[in-house]
Amino acid sequence: MCGICGEIRFDNTPPSATAMAAMLDAIAPRGPDGSGYIQHGSVALGHRRLKIIDLSEKSRQPMTDSALGITIAFNGCIYNYPELRSELEAKGYSFFSSGDTEVILKAWHCWGEEAVGRLHGMFAFVISERESGRTVMVRDRFGIKPLYYSELPGAIRFASSLPALVKSGGVDTSIDRAALHNYMSFHAVVPPPRTILNGVRKLPPATIRIIEPDGSKTDRIYWNPPFDRDPANSGLSAQDWRERVHDALRLAVKRRMVADVPVGVLLSGGVDSSLIVALLAEAGQHGLMSFSVGFQEAKGEKGDEFVYSDLIAERFGTDHHKIFVPSSELMDALPGTFAAMSEPMVSYDNVGFYLLSKEVSKHIKVVQSGQGADEIFAGYHWYPPLKNSNDVVGDYTRVFFDRDHATLKTQLGDEWIAESDVSRELVAEHLNRPGADTPVDRALRLDGTVMLVDDPVKRVDNMTMAWGLEARVPFLDHELVELAARIPPEHKLRDNGKGVLKDVARKVLPSEVIDRKKGYFPVPELKYIDGPYLDLVRDALGSAAARERGLFRQDYLDRLFANPADHITPLQGSELWQVGLLELWLQTHGI
Repeated sequence: MCGICGEIRFDNTPPSATAMAAMLDAIAPRGPDGSGYIQHGSVALGHRRLKIIDLSEKSRQPMTDSALGITIAFNGCIYNYPELRSELEAKGYSFFSSGDTEVILKAWHCWGEEAVGRLHGMFAFVISERESGRTVMVRDRFGIKPLYYSELPGAIRFASSLPALVKSGGVDTSIDRAALHNYMSFHAVVPPPRTILNGVRKLPPATIRIIEPDGSKTDRIYWNPPFDRDPANSGLSAQDWRERVHDALRLAVKRRMVADVPVGVLLSGGVDSSLIVALLAEAGQHGLMSFSVGFQEAKGEKGDEFVYSDLIAERFGTDHHKIFVPSSELMDALPGTFAAMSEPMVSYDNVGFYLLSKEVSKHIKVVQSGQGADEIFAGYHWYPPLKNSNDVVGDYTRVFFDRDHATLKTQLGDEWIAESDVSRELVAEHLNRPGADTPVDRALRLDGTVMLVDDPVKRVDNMTMAWGLEARVPFLDHELVELAARIPPEHKLRDNGKGVLKDVARKVLPSEVIDRKKGYFPVPELKYIDGPYLDLVRDALGSAAARERGLFRQDYLDRLFANPADHITPLQGSELWQVGLLELWLQTHGI
């Protein structure tokens, strides 16, 4: 796990050393163990390293194989690199390192684009080919690893974070009105290629982009799982599906133990993270470090779930660490949390992951985390009502969107209103694509390939990497997801959601964890904004920068400030926090 950046020129001028230095400095927290820079003609690649696999300098990056004429800058982890290495050695390739970076490099030389489909893992990498002059950008199937880029006159710059590109200079930082519409409607999800800024885009997940020496480019989507029924599986029972999911999850968790340093677990006490702990214990892991975080209660809403994480830690004998965050520490952590966000992210648990990662990084460099299970196995409350839907677009937007287009027009400044309901149109395009059998399948496909990427997955990457901590997500093992996509929705909707996953859990977890009310990462003080949090938001939205921007109508802001607790979105988010966070993020990054 690391950070990458670079510049590709098409105008016969050299890449900017000043811009490269600024980007490398901006992504430094992602890779505190080393820094590298290589320039070959019109291409410069930069890298910040977090040493996880092959701790020697033989795996430093950017990595060049002079004989093959290929240079790579890679962020992520390839879990099946030992198997791929053996296959490549059998084909005559020799290796100078023992890590996964060189395996990608050799695999690309051997198999070209087909190599990407062989990779099990999370990755964003850029390859420069000496002979062809081409540059290749690749992102993993779920966008677990970020890759932002900016198209400038005669050049493309790229980086693992959006703020790194802004700090490199010359980037158009004006607000993208369609992205603003997404942020305000699609629960702060801004799908690729857009970001909130017009001058920065992001490579979509599961994409291979080939950039020619003249700057022309072609994209190929290399993974698109079907969400329909396979006739060969028509006779499978609930028990059959349970066994298949159990086997696939067991393998996914085992894969993510590949490392030359210890691997721990972020343990919330929910079914998903508890399952990871149980499966690791089943595999014979001893002395496993686990970590939980909790917050101060606010307005009678409890801010921790320690009772459940304690239960799991005791049951499986983990080396458990509980982090309790008092109100004063929460407030102090907000500026760092905003700075760690590559894009404005409205979920309260950003600060939770930020503070948890800070503490975890003092003990360990790699953790497994339970993100993705709800989107893959139908754990959210909006899936059951879609079972018999005759209007999947209307029914989905009704439960997931923070506001409709008509309402948004009364809240945004006149110049910031998109010409049409771009968020509903975007969601409709995804939901109505072929390849999904039922309304529930369509919603799971949208959430698993779009919402998941630019909400929970991005959140975990940004907050953990702010402290040089690598987070691995076994529920996003692509083979497990392909299996889950084939399971009939009724098996997933059972038992108030995630039925088939709970069937697996009943074999290894106590019922108190499985049958409790679904929990979230609670940070009550950011839901019920008052006191210093209200002052923080009021100051940001009342500042000269905010007034000059004019994103929001003053009468709307006046209503929010009059009584913040009266303005809660359908997904239980604070409207005031949503608009305030956007302005706080913009100011934090000097935009």
